Amino acid sequence: MDISTSEALFARAARVIPGGVNSPVRAFGSVGGTPRFLSQGEGATVVDADGNRYIDLVQSWGPLPLGHVRAEVVAAARDAVGRGATFGAPTAGEVELAEAIRDAVPSIEQVRLVSSGTEAAMSAIRLARGATGRSRILKFAGHYHGHSDALLVDAGSGVATLGIPGSLGVTTGAVADTVTVPWNDRDAVSAAVSRHGDELAAILCEPVAANMNLVPPSDGFLAFLRDAADRSGALLIFDEVITGFRLGRAGAQGREGVTPDLTVLGKAIGGGFPLAAFGGREEHMRHLAPLGGVYQAGTLSGNPVAVAAGRAQLELLTDAVFADLERITTALVDGLRTAFADAGVEARVRQHGTLAGILFTGDDPVDLEGVQRADHDRYARFFHAMLDRGVALAPSGYEVLFTSTALDDETVATVTGAARAAAAAVG
Repeated sequence: MDISTSEALFARAARVIPGGVNSPVRAFGSVGGTPRFLSQGEGATVVDADGNRYIDLVQSWGPLPLGHVRAEVVAAARDAVGRGATFGAPTAGEVELAEAIRDAVPSIEQVRLVSSGTEAAMSAIRLARGATGRSRILKFAGHYHGHSDALLVDAGSGVATLGIPGSLGVTTGAVADTVTVPWNDRDAVSAAVSRHGDELAAILCEPVAANMNLVPPSDGFLAFLRDAADRSGALLIFDEVITGFRLGRAGAQGREGVTPDLTVLGKAIGGGFPLAAFGGREEHMRHLAPLGGVYQAGTLSGNPVAVAAGRAQLELLTDAVFADLERITTALVDGLRTAFADAGVEARVRQHGTLAGILFTGDDPVDLEGVQRADHDRYARFFHAMLDRGVALAPSGYEVLFTSTALDDETVATVTGAARAAAAAVG
């Protein structure tokens, strides 16, 4: 039997790249089979190395709310790289992007650009510790803040997908100051703050949890966290790597009406290029070097190509565009719910603004334990049934669906039809 180009590439990759992939969840470990090697993207679709085209509901895990190869973003990046790919020196473009971020995000008066969400979250934690003179962090089980040592405890995304509590190579000392509690659990937060309050540097969360499928905050929970941080003297940090410039121009904090002390951004702000940021009130940001004693640096920080692409994308992401993206997401969610109902399959298709998630469960989980109880084996079967019908979902039941404005009503109808057939096939 002839093997596919993706299979041949995966075999080659396994010889030179650990596990054949450069990020674990890409390996199809929780769904089985061979990952598709992609060669091209266009709007709402991607093409694999064998020439198969898929409707893409991954969109590079969130950075592309306008879809692949948006002309204005590509033009901005092409123009920038023609002037120089990197300088290791300040540019006007990074100032313009910083101003655009400040003008859009309520909590940000100053912002520091970096290259990845992991770097941004790690730096925000260091800043919180430096600004408060405290060491402990309160985080939530199932929330993912990148792969820095202290934040891998009970994390979501690939850590949850692989079913591991953290990571080998992380010392007990590295996580000794990390306190983890269940999401949406006010009693657990209150107990942790009472016990560690005068040691807490930060309360850190995804304001809308999107790395353990989709688990929004319960009514008033973010305001409760704001109050808990104020009472304890900790800084409230929102990790908006996923929600920033995807739930709206002001992110989750604008939508939910709660302003954190520090905000972590990534994905959408780079227009598809490696770019992230962290920011907050000037009184806190002034603790960063060269003004203060909290050191953070990066050769490629504020990379001119990434900054140009990010500026172009953020200019396009108007309130009207986000309204359209939410309409598209609602149409997709309605179609998927109908498909599962028609097939008699027990599933929850949940939506929070422009984000959506599929869980094969009869419950509405409010924390990581609830998401873990879902039928992830059924998700794996559904994933492959959809892939066979030309629709690419995330290869993990712990991830959300990412829509884009490149989706249209006809494409949504195609996804709904595929879901109806796939649901019937997997039972």
